[in-house]
Amino acid sequence: MPDATLLDCLRAHAARAPEALALLAPERTPLTYAGLSEQIQNTADALADFGVGRGDRVAVVLPNGPEMAVTCLGAAAAAACAPLNPGYRAPEFEFYLSDLQAKALIVPEGSESPAVSVARALGIAVLELAPNLAQPAGAFTLHGARPPQAAPQSTPEPDHTALLLHTSGTTARPKLVALTQRNLALSAGNVGQSLALTPQDRGLNVMPLFHIHGLVAGLLAPLAAGGSVVATPGFDAPRFFDWLAEFAATWYTAVPAMHQAVLARAAHAGLRPFTARLRFVRSSSASLPPQVLAGLEQVFGAPVMEAYGMTEAAHQMASNPLPPRPRKPRSVGLAAGPEIAIMAPGSGDRLPPDGVGEVVIRGPNVMPGYANNPTANREAFAHGWFHTGDQGYLDADGYLFLTGRLKELINRGGEKVAPVEVEEVLLDHPAVAQAAVFALPDARLGEAVGAAVVVRAGRLPDERELRRFVAARLAGYKVPARIVMVAALPTGATGKVLRLGMAARLGLSAAEEPAAPAPYAPPENETESVLAALWQTVLRRERVGRHDRFLDLGGDSLLAVQLVGRVADAFGVELSLLDFFDAPTVAEQAVVVGLLAQLRSAGGGEASSLAVGSL
Repeated sequence: MPDATLLDCLRAHAARAPEALALLAPERTPLTYAGLSEQIQNTADALADFGVGRGDRVAVVLPNGPEMAVTCLGAAAAAACAPLNPGYRAPEFEFYLSDLQAKALIVPEGSESPAVSVARALGIAVLELAPNLAQPAGAFTLHGARPPQAAPQSTPEPDHTALLLHTSGTTARPKLVALTQRNLALSAGNVGQSLALTPQDRGLNVMPLFHIHGLVAGLLAPLAAGGSVVATPGFDAPRFFDWLAEFAATWYTAVPAMHQAVLARAAHAGLRPFTARLRFVRSSSASLPPQVLAGLEQVFGAPVMEAYGMTEAAHQMASNPLPPRPRKPRSVGLAAGPEIAIMAPGSGDRLPPDGVGEVVIRGPNVMPGYANNPTANREAFAHGWFHTGDQGYLDADGYLFLTGRLKELINRGGEKVAPVEVEEVLLDHPAVAQAAVFALPDARLGEAVGAAVVVRAGRLPDERELRRFVAARLAGYKVPARIVMVAALPTGATGKVLRLGMAARLGLSAAEEPAAPAPYAPPENETESVLAALWQTVLRRERVGRHDRFLDLGGDSLLAVQLVGRVADAFGVELSLLDFFDAPTVAEQAVVVGLLAQLRSAGGGEASSLAVGSL
């Protein structure tokens, strides 16, 4: 339906099958389609009472879960929804909220997020969301200061902006993608059609809902098909299989790094092929290694569908077809939304089958353009097509194969990182004279963030100090996994820094350890022994010494999240990810755990995290 809106789709299902389940969540009563339609309207009414209406922009900083799902749907129906990563630091929130020109910010009741203070300083209304836990999943109320006059309400039209998402580019200033109701409704339908979704399907959503993948494939597509969605708190490998069984999910979608964690969990727990009736598993946002695809199919006994998407296309552009149609190894499949072509870069000439060039797209689910960025629009929309910046080819059967990216973005497990954004933070450090950020090969995430810096005379910061400096200003996934000191940055003939291929120039590759391993030293006390055992389990190592470094043993942010949870279970303390990476060895981490335990005992309550840069 080319002129449908998100609200049209949901109301049609509410009218057809009002008692059908729409949203489910752990430890919550399910929400029906009638209840979802009512809660969306309640959200729109509440926003109007707070002076927010059509044409306004609402920033949403909430954890994953049913409230986040309903808030995004309600805000998109009443105004334009702009979900933001709760992990951003204050400077990032200041940029994003300013660039959005948000009318209101929605946060959890009692939130201590830096977004709150930033919003108040910018004069943005702060609305606090209080979940109604006695009611079905997704029920909540909003609290905040009411203006003298409510905003008028209107039914959304297909061309109204529904969703605003920032996407990083090759400059330090992320571009703002404005997706319309039509874009999203069509894209959700395209995902559902490529996966043959029906009202009997139930998706387990583990993707973050501030990400286009989670919003469109994880949430909107199953709802547009009249199916149901399990709105989890986010990806959690130890709970993943329990959720699949508890909710009888028929499919799930995730990024490759999550799929790898699922396989690791299955291997660790000794799980035999999963017995739930999964129809398929979907993967998108980064290239899925063939070994992982094969492992998933062995565990679940179901086909794995790899898809290709990007924010500017409201997510999906191509998808491998369901059996019995063929899936081709290392292909992202057939066009499944917009029209796809391969174009010779710069010429506008379309290439024949097997010709390698830039992937270009066009169609009604492609965004109208970047908001307030005519320069970016002139570059991206040329020759009647949107230029993705990705390189690839179409074979004679129309299957798309990606061979790389023309842009310098770092694709860290589906999260895009703009090198210049990280470089500018590094250059703020008083010891750094020059900096270049580039992609490091990573077996789990596809790519990791690497950095090379030239230090000022007489200064010699260590890698830990610089990583902590970046972590204080940027989200964790943007913090470089490796920072090396160099005498000069590699440059081309024109003096331009050569970010592409820099990892190889510096002798850094996936086959090499990032640092020489420390000589094995056994744990010296009970805390170190427990921590070493936890590290061995999560990192799948036969032994871990007290001086071994987490990253040197193959650790990454996803594994760190698992370890933080296990540390909390073992010691009853809350260790933040920043503290975790600032204490990179078992011995250092044992000191932090001991201090947190002392704080908890002294305060008689739950321990909070602490900065450990001086330890």
